[in-house]
Amino acid sequence: MAALGKPLLLVVLLAVAAVHQVGAFSEETPTDQRILVLLDDFGIKATHSMYFKSLTDRGYDLHFKLADDASLALQKYGAYLYDALIFFAPTFDVLGGSLDVAVILDFIDSGHDVVLAAEGGASDVVRDIATECGVDLEEEENAVVVDHVNHSSLDADHTIVAASDLIQSKAILGPKTIEAPVLFRGLGMSVNPSNELVVKVLTAPPTTFSSSPSAKVAKVPTAHGRNLVLVAALQARNHARVLVSGSLDLFSDKFFLASVEKKTPGAAPTNFEKSGNEQFAVEATKWTLHERGHLRATNVRHHKVDEVAEGAVYRIRDEVEYSLDIQEWDGAKWVPYHADDVQLQFFLMSPYVRKALTSNKKGHFSTTFQIPDVYGVFQFKVDYHRLGYTDLNLAKQIPVRPFKHNEYERFIGAAYPYYSSAFSLLFAFVIFGVVFLYNK
Repeated sequence: MAALGKPLLLVVLLAVAAVHQVGAFSEETPTDQRILVLLDDFGIKATHSMYFKSLTDRGYDLHFKLADDASLALQKYGAYLYDALIFFAPTFDVLGGSLDVAVILDFIDSGHDVVLAAEGGASDVVRDIATECGVDLEEEENAVVVDHVNHSSLDADHTIVAASDLIQSKAILGPKTIEAPVLFRGLGMSVNPSNELVVKVLTAPPTTFSSSPSAKVAKVPTAHGRNLVLVAALQARNHARVLVSGSLDLFSDKFFLASVEKKTPGAAPTNFEKSGNEQFAVEATKWTLHERGHLRATNVRHHKVDEVAEGAVYRIRDEVEYSLDIQEWDGAKWVPYHADDVQLQFFLMSPYVRKALTSNKKGHFSTTFQIPDVYGVFQFKVDYHRLGYTDLNLAKQIPVRPFKHNEYERFIGAAYPYYSSAFSLLFAFVIFGVVFLYNK
């Protein structure tokens, strides 16, 4: 039994370690791998098959479950079982297993990602999650987004809106421009303009409003025009990402393949055989799952010019070089990041030096500067925030000392007037002494 005990214990420890590895955020491979997909019914797998296929084709491991499944759990033995959650169950008021709003919010607070889709009649669960992520869904009963100008012919009530007002960010929507309008049928949303963590990914056209399709609109609705947000995104301070869509149909095969007409004031309409939904949904999901826009800094170094070793302390007026490598994750590997707006601050209560870092176009950034004539405990700071990218917050403390008594120059030019006045006084005293002693 003793001989069998050690191998058995080793197997148990390896199994526990493996469980802890699943769902752990790794700086080496930040892209999510295991995804839990919660559905209203399994028919969504068929109606949204193109979207799910785009995920499996990129190597994701999808686990489909109904939202009321009694075995639902995001954690086991304190470790997360999934890296991300796709919530396509907008009508369930009660979730199964150990899942509830607090558990999903804790999942996000732990650095994991969520794709959330709503529709008309969305449940309180969906509304509460969206609200905690900085997005408020339209609360009026039976209200959906309506547009009598920019709409699709698929619906006579004009509740399928053709929206083209996309966020101008290659990090979020990819380098290729989405030409065709995106079809949307669902709930309008609003975000707090002062919330810097939430961005509007897809905004409604100016002719859009939120109302019940069967109701007569007697006055201008509160939610209308560009005040209505159709898709929003949150990037939390822990780098967790949440994509909130007011429409579940936006991800459907029907909308992916539908033709659409783009209307431009003062010009003839442009017809597209295929909507921009597939490109939009795929690219936005790539960003949400950290396939794009995730940065890291490596090889952060500082030293005196013409030296190699990093200094433990610097002296005022020293010439110092600071450098680092910045890389971006492209979904499969780390590639050099290209930018010309990365800055370094040499900081003591406030920046004494602020300089742009020069890039060699291969992800290496560097600069040289002279330490100011102020001593104290300074910081090398790189505080980089750009739309769609994870933040870089680098800080390294370094003491700066004054000159030692034997490091000052023996004679300084600014003191020559004082030197001359001293010697002239001595010379005058000698002349005065000679005249006083020997003059009759």
